[in-house]
Amino acid sequence: MTMDHQDLQRAAKDHLWLHFTRHGSYEHGDVPVMVRGEGAYLFDSAGKRYLDGLAGLFVSQLGHGRTELAEAAAAQAQQLAFMPLWSYAHPTAIELAAKVASYTPGDLNRVFFTSGGGEAVESAWKLAKNYFKLTGKPMKHKVISRTIAYHGTSQGALSITGLPLLKQQFEPLVPSTFRVPNTNIYRAPLHGDDPEAFGRWAADQIAVAIEDEGPDTVAAVFLEPVQNAGGCFPPPPGYFQRVREICDQYDVLLVSDEVICAFGRLGHMFGAERYGYQPDIITCAKGLTSGYAPLGAMITSDRLMEPFLHGDTMFAHGYTFGGHPVATAVGLRNLELFEEEKVLEHVRDHEGAFRATLERLLDLPIVGDVRGDGYFYGIELVKDQTTKESFTAEECERLLYGFVSKQLFAEGLYCRADDRGDPVIQLAPPLIATQEHFDEMEQILRVVLDKAGSML
Repeated sequence: MTMDHQDLQRAAKDHLWLHFTRHGSYEHGDVPVMVRGEGAYLFDSAGKRYLDGLAGLFVSQLGHGRTELAEAAAAQAQQLAFMPLWSYAHPTAIELAAKVASYTPGDLNRVFFTSGGGEAVESAWKLAKNYFKLTGKPMKHKVISRTIAYHGTSQGALSITGLPLLKQQFEPLVPSTFRVPNTNIYRAPLHGDDPEAFGRWAADQIAVAIEDEGPDTVAAVFLEPVQNAGGCFPPPPGYFQRVREICDQYDVLLVSDEVICAFGRLGHMFGAERYGYQPDIITCAKGLTSGYAPLGAMITSDRLMEPFLHGDTMFAHGYTFGGHPVATAVGLRNLELFEEEKVLEHVRDHEGAFRATLERLLDLPIVGDVRGDGYFYGIELVKDQTTKESFTAEECERLLYGFVSKQLFAEGLYCRADDRGDPVIQLAPPLIATQEHFDEMEQILRVVLDKAGSML
């Protein structure tokens, strides 16, 4: 039977454990319940409409309510609902692997499917360690990543994550991960007015970290094309080219963590393509199916699979639902729609307008920085535009969580207010969004941030 609004509320509070959620905030209020999506909009159980300013969670590339994707899932479920990729294959996994490989830069031709992004990151670290053991460098196992960067919640991926407050309650984690500075040029202590020099400095810190740990022990560097946590840090010019040189010099694998950035978020199939660098591994998920089924992937170079192609050597790793037939059928249809509807071109044609619309908000004293690329932006909030002074923890709690986050939602904009680095609002609409959606976002943000500024 279908539950009514009150039944849903009661059952949600009694039985459903929400992810990354302060359940205390619902002790005296309703849990928001979304029941329907259409294009760039979501509708809750009371019928209220919200602009989906986060594409679900950087996921809904083609928007909501796409019958083509639902039909692809239904057709596959009727034909072959489940088959694992453990020693056996099925057509949609084969076809999607070939399709994905046709888009990847260089020789990234090997696709290992997972259920999601964290599993793809986990797989990449395991492969890096396994590969070096098989190729005569068994001490290479350590990983370098950036401060404030988020790479997932499983024990390995969380260890690679650079957010102390997300980690400490789960420690001890997997050892042997190390942090280097990120590319937040807005807060850059050095070279802030010289992006190339700053990029060179930030990249060189990876070489310093490799030397500090010993090149014979470092296996991989995990970097997002645009770092999400902290509020969208694009790479400075030349940054990834220098990182590639460093990885080649020390025989370290460059992992491009594109769980958010792949499949059109930056106007290309992969962020590595946008910024012109060649990774050894790409991890991806989210937009691969536009969220219509759970699916992720680790994509590797032919070189990394080579040791596993002969004799009885095996990569002893896998997931029951990795490469699920229904999910891969949806992924295949999703990528066909990308081509049919010229989704990448749409993002590239409209990204300048998206940026310009958000930059109008710089006339509000509380807006310090607007940064990002493609359809992926962060707006950093400050106490003082001139000095870039940020908020105290108490002010962040009162302003960001106590007002801004709730009020944006109340005004009809679903997005994310986040203080995992400095306080930011993150915006990543479905890739079908146009100027009318940009304007709606800007108008709601303006009303709420103007009020927030007056509360300081």
